[in-house]
Amino acid sequence: MSNNINIENSQIPAVTFKTRALVGDSYEWKDLTTEEIFKGRKVVVFSLPGAFTPTCSSTHLPGYEAIADEFQALGIDDIYVLSVNDTFVMNAWIKDQGAKYVKPIPDGNAELTRKLGMLVKKENLGFGMRSWRYSMYVEDGMIKKVFAEAGFGDNVDGDPFEVSDAGTMLDYLGSK
Repeated sequence: MSNNINIENSQIPAVTFKTRALVGDSYEWKDLTTEEIFKGRKVVVFSLPGAFTPTCSSTHLPGYEAIADEFQALGIDDIYVLSVNDTFVMNAWIKDQGAKYVKPIPDGNAELTRKLGMLVKKENLGFGMRSWRYSMYVEDGMIKKVFAEAGFGDNVDGDPFEVSDAGTMLDYLGSK
């Protein structure tokens, strides 16, 4: 991994996310913890700067959604998308994308993103603080592999998208 981002072989930090979950016919507040998401499970997470943004909506999320069955065939329990957005935005985006397999993690306070060392300034785009684009494989709460886009911390113009894609993660998992 580049730029001294070294979270592989470490435990996923303990965080509680504030979510809105569909219960019956209506949405209700529900706390969702990293322990609930990761304990005893094989999970792929990909993180991106923001819901409804161009690369995130046209390529990143659709890429994981399109081959979700291939991840399942390799023993992956769930695929999550994380962004520094609130639960309302994440739920609306997942619905807008028609995602059936990828689940949202609304890191609205950037707590997990900060604890992972993946928080970056995106003021040049009017976004404020956001997550760097990356993907990771987590097994029973342990971060086993991270694919972080180049340029982290270097105030890179643009939005690199070369290694956090679904194909790269699938190739890695298939070669394990």
